[in-house]
Amino acid sequence: MSDTNSLPVVMCFSGLDSTGGAGIQADIEAIISMGAHPAPIVTALTVQDTTGLSRYQATDALLSMEQARAVLEDMPVQVIKIGMLGSIEQIQMLEVLLTDYPEIPVILDPVLSAGGGGSLLETDGEDALCELLLPLTTLITPNTDEARILAPEADTIDACAQELMAYGSEYVLITGSHEATQHVENRLYSNQRLMEIFSWERLPHTYHGSGCTLASSIAGLLANGLEPFTAINEAQEYTWQSLQHAYRIGMGQLIPNRLYWAREEEEEGK
Repeated sequence: MSDTNSLPVVMCFSGLDSTGGAGIQADIEAIISMGAHPAPIVTALTVQDTTGLSRYQATDALLSMEQARAVLEDMPVQVIKIGMLGSIEQIQMLEVLLTDYPEIPVILDPVLSAGGGGSLLETDGEDALCELLLPLTTLITPNTDEARILAPEADTIDACAQELMAYGSEYVLITGSHEATQHVENRLYSNQRLMEIFSWERLPHTYHGSGCTLASSIAGLLANGLEPFTAINEAQEYTWQSLQHAYRIGMGQLIPNRLYWAREEEEEGK
């Protein structure tokens, strides 16, 4: 018998970032903040700090598959969120898994490099990601740098989005924090056209885990039944607030405070 008070479940595939700024911990915090239950699967172990990445090692893809199937057979997973994969074997594993569960929406954050620098996907991984996973993806959330890497033949951001949609992704949200613009402009595409440009005040620092925060909060909101446009809009607001409340705990990038709302509720209760 199902529990009518149970939380919706988001399965997340991500790397372990020991700073706690990005990766699987970012996913967990953002998903919980959206009122959903995270089911985390670690796809890679990383050696990094807030200034950059030293190295990483992908976990065993067969083990990831076994973990995922065990959870999927036990819990009603509403959304699957994908972050760092690290190896082509992990990409191939996910293609098989997602094909077996076509009814579950997929949010893909194409993590190609660490926030402070350093590649997080092996050579030729970009092609495998586009060819194997994008046909099974509901929404992909690259920043402009990632969009250009995934669509190298495109000469504009709009053309990048068209190429990513041509692979099969239903929605493409290209974030503009890496661009030299006064405000951050995030561009949402679907049905082969630009649907919306979201404009956000540009904050003064750089942040470790902002992309993970955005993609995972979208996943959490979709799991709660919001339609995609609303989920994408509300997740951007949550991410912006997380960055505005970010803190410096290392010598490099700031870490988003994805639980800022808990302190606010605590202060309101005093």
